[in-house]
Amino acid sequence: MSDSVSRERVLSGMRVTGRLHLGHYHGVLKNWVMLQEKCDSFYFVADWHALTTHYEEPGVMQRNVWEMVIDWLAAGVDPTKATLFIQSRIPQHAELHLLLSMVTPLGWLERVPSFKDQQQKIKGRDLATYGFLGYPVLQSADILIYRASQVPVGEDQVPHIELTREIARRFNRVFGKDAVFEEKAEQALVKLGKKAADQFRRARRAWLQEGNADALAQMNVLIDKADGLGDEERERLHGYSEGGGRSILPEPQALLTPASKYPGVDGQKMSKSYDNQINMRDDPDRVANVLRTMPTDPARQRRNDPGDPDKCPVWGLHKVYTDSALQQKLAEGCRSAAIGCLDCKKPLIEVMLEEQAQLRARAKPYEDDPGEIRRTIDAGCERAMAVAEETMQEVRDVVGTVYR
Repeated sequence: MSDSVSRERVLSGMRVTGRLHLGHYHGVLKNWVMLQEKCDSFYFVADWHALTTHYEEPGVMQRNVWEMVIDWLAAGVDPTKATLFIQSRIPQHAELHLLLSMVTPLGWLERVPSFKDQQQKIKGRDLATYGFLGYPVLQSADILIYRASQVPVGEDQVPHIELTREIARRFNRVFGKDAVFEEKAEQALVKLGKKAADQFRRARRAWLQEGNADALAQMNVLIDKADGLGDEERERLHGYSEGGGRSILPEPQALLTPASKYPGVDGQKMSKSYDNQINMRDDPDRVANVLRTMPTDPARQRRNDPGDPDKCPVWGLHKVYTDSALQQKLAEGCRSAAIGCLDCKKPLIEVMLEEQAQLRARAKPYEDDPGEIRRTIDAGCERAMAVAEETMQEVRDVVGTVYR
């Protein structure tokens, strides 16, 4: 690739659903900032993905896309170190999505764990659409078009990366081999004997059409047990069982990131759905007031009642912001009733307001000059499109849509 780099390439995106909160900052964006220092990083606004569930509310993206990118920059994401772009500005994503959908079995999508889960959890929306069913294929196209080697995800997203690997493998099986490879594999297959060869072919169909892992294991056993095969023929059949051929779209690996444990102001995980968030660039007076009025250990009804930090929602935030020495001092003061709840909250309020001030300061140049954020995204889209188009030139060639 002309755009190849010595560093591994990572890709990650965010759906446009509104302003980002501190859970996003500590759970995702800090990791992005770390990765941009050591990887060729591509970060994108997943606006098409947002439409899979919010297609009836296009105004959400109009209102929030630029604010979300400003939040990225406020977090320290650096457009000179990472490529920032908007998914819908790169039409090659849609083209690869279409071509991948031609070879992706319907059953694979119906078995994606989140498909039925989200249909049940997201109430009041019609999700019986092809877009919602097929969004894992679009997600695969997002990753594969940049030949990303790693995708930072939480554990719940690992099945999507595994599906991406399966789709890449199937695409490579279908389009990455030539007639000579098939012919020689079939010649080697004859040496298994008629009964074993028939079993192999049935298992191969089950694997390629349905992704049946037991069928793949059965083929491997048949190959390994065969006596009349040479080493080259054995290796050829192993490749043939999986489709064989050239790797056009490399399979990515999931880069597991720790699950965000950033608590909301009610002690639950911070989430817009719980309405317990503090935004990344929130009003300082609101932040201070929200923290001062946060609930504490219900056992501390009076100032001289001893408390238990582990039963206090505020303590979850101290675990994020407060060093161990101060944590120990505050915990002892709480348990002995030597300090009150407001005394415990004061250092937390100070450090969180300082963090907010830093985020607002980094965001200010883009807030003052909206054209700068658009120029930043324009430059990122230009680079992303060049990389995506290089992949698509090869993809179009192997699928046969280049007519000379």
